[in-house]
Amino acid sequence: MGITFSTHSPFMLESLLFSRLDVAFAQFFSALTDFSNDEKKSLETLLTHLSFTQYQGNTCLKLTEPQRRLLLISGLASSPNENATACPLHIDEHNHLYLRRYWDYEQRLIAKLRAMQQTDLPISNLDKLLDTFFEISIEPKKDDQREAAKCAVNQAFTIITGGPGTGKTTTVVKILALLQALHVEKPLHIALAAPTGKAAMRLQESITHSKTSLQCDEFIKNNLPETVTTIHRLLGAKPPSPYFRYNKKNLLPYDLIVIDEASMIDLAMMSKLVEAIKPDARLILLGDKEQLASVESGTVLADLTQALPQNTIELKKTYRFQGEIKAFAAAINQQDAKLAWGMTQQKNAVIEHLGDDYLTYLVEQHHDYFHDIKTNKTFSEIYAAFNRFQILCAHREGKNSVSDLNYRLETVLHNQKLINLSTVWYVGRPVMVTQNNAALQLYNGDIGLCLPDEHGDIKVFFPRPDGKKQGYSPARLPHCETVFAMTIHKSQGSEFEEVCVCLPENMQTILTKELLYTAITRAKKRIKLVTTETIFTATVQANVARVTGLVEQFKITL
Repeated sequence: MGITFSTHSPFMLESLLFSRLDVAFAQFFSALTDFSNDEKKSLETLLTHLSFTQYQGNTCLKLTEPQRRLLLISGLASSPNENATACPLHIDEHNHLYLRRYWDYEQRLIAKLRAMQQTDLPISNLDKLLDTFFEISIEPKKDDQREAAKCAVNQAFTIITGGPGTGKTTTVVKILALLQALHVEKPLHIALAAPTGKAAMRLQESITHSKTSLQCDEFIKNNLPETVTTIHRLLGAKPPSPYFRYNKKNLLPYDLIVIDEASMIDLAMMSKLVEAIKPDARLILLGDKEQLASVESGTVLADLTQALPQNTIELKKTYRFQGEIKAFAAAINQQDAKLAWGMTQQKNAVIEHLGDDYLTYLVEQHHDYFHDIKTNKTFSEIYAAFNRFQILCAHREGKNSVSDLNYRLETVLHNQKLINLSTVWYVGRPVMVTQNNAALQLYNGDIGLCLPDEHGDIKVFFPRPDGKKQGYSPARLPHCETVFAMTIHKSQGSEFEEVCVCLPENMQTILTKELLYTAITRAKKRIKLVTTETIFTATVQANVARVTGLVEQFKITL
């Protein structure tokens, strides 16, 4: 059953995108009212849009005054001054309509972070200890990393944000050492986590590497954790339910929790995470507020940096890349499409727009990888060769999508006799795990390579944080997909020497400057682009505009 919209309906364009679930949601709640048919139709239109906008990543919907009155009369929504938890909907002071669940997530997150702000324990005479881990500066406030350390020591809750290569991991390792130096008699129990398995492994590698350069006692180094887990594993996921072992009634045992790639965390997960933290524990969030927001609802990291500037330090000095890539990322962030596009037309070795024969280039970039397989190089060498170059796509289906480019690359590689498509699990097939499997220690986003073992049997080998590899029979693996090309969303938390960013032929809502920024900042040395000037310009000029109430609600709780 469809919904009829008037020609003046503000929801008319979106109506074509409404799902059957959106419609069923609206009809279910409308049936609970005593409204007339016309009132029910108006209510159904509004609730259908609420369901739709929730799916788009918004946490709430802005109401007009007539819509607000309609909802309050319906009895389905509570008003700002009511604590009617039985109502499935809530309207806040700014006329935002929430599903009760998301209103509760916001309120619980705000309450916990406000409580953490009240438990700050400032420590005086830090400068001498800071000098041990950070360069002595005539103007300490100019040293962002040193300032981040001060914040993290003096506050229970700290956000350290910054673009790729600004030293977030290096800084947090020094902060951990600094805090342990302040708690020598009773070292802190520390947990490190990230939203995905791949991001966790990258953080683990960075932590292990950064520890070696610390100028401190071995006792302190030995009390710094090296193991990083996923947030789901940290909280003790209980699939298929949305609940966790650790929650507000069963708190995590850690004194300090560090979460990397926090921009990927949605409102529900962030709320559940902070609620499970002990009252006297510290929380440090690391992330790039300019990156893509979470796939699910909210723009939590960006909202928190805006709402809590006193708890936020932004690292601005870039160490990973300089020159063209840094300038290109800045132009995209500032939505200067003309400048950014001009940089792709300067035939240099760093940023380049590929022509119509781009498929040939994409295939050539994998020749070294297959040569290493053929010459029996070590797994670490083969994996490094594959990880040097990555194709990043905006979407999964259609021209220049993940499925399209994976298919076309496999076809050419097969014709060149580099792979054999007579079997699904051919030698050299790269795969990404798309389902978590704690028993096998494989998680969504993990990448493995299909290679023969010492007996000639086909296995899929995955790198481990300790530098070793783990092989699995293909039959044992959770669901996987070929990953010569991956979505930009899936690439978050990764870095490659070179990326090729492929955009679709037609403008889509997914194309935003945040998406493009995230893609190009995966590259350490070179960027290639497959797109048109029209699509590129429209992408740079579009931005993520999710509706959330988190910033306003923080202001109300002051």
